Amino acid sequence: MRERSDIRGGSRAAAFLLCAFLGASPAAAQELTTSLVDIHQGSWLSDRARGLGNGGYELQDGSWVSFNRWYHSNWVDMHVDFLTQLTENSGILWGFGTGEQAEKYRIAPSLKLGFLTQTHPSLNSTLSLSVTSTFGGNLTEKPCVADYGELGTYSVNCRLAAGETAPEETLKYLVNATPERLRLWLNYRVTF
Repeated sequence: MRERSDIRGGSRAAAFLLCAFLGASPAAAQELTTSLVDIHQGSWLSDRARGLGNGGYELQDGSWVSFNRWYHSNWVDMHVDFLTQLTENSGILWGFGTGEQAEKYRIAPSLKLGFLTQTHPSLNSTLSLSVTSTFGGNLTEKPCVADYGELGTYSVNCRLAAGETAPEETLKYLVNATPERLRLWLNYRVTF
């Protein structure tokens, strides 16, 4: 026997909570609809993480160590965005990112919240405004442990371990990046 998920029931429960929070009647929650707005994989943070895998270094015995194996992920951060319509001209934008991870970096999962509103200045025009905020989703690079023989063992930036920079100084160059936190979008459309 297969278990079925009731997405519609979950959306309805969320709608009731949202209406209660906004002070609307429970009957209004029955009228709310949720639509899939966008689904995509990857972001500029995913691209940056993959770019960290370019290059490598040569060990003392002459063998090559590629960065690619440390910065290769089997899953690319997926983003899914929805719109829950509150009125004919307004709605709540919400969504999430799954995050991604490899041996030497991690993109944390994220949550997106915002709103969309529109007005019609004339019969054939629409002015819309949306604001969204993203929580989480940071890209953090992890250090390596490098053995420098007589000099000792250090926690270092993997990509700079074989360079001329002092081992302890390389940690300053670990990547720690954040996604776009706040997005404001204003659109004016005229149809002929």
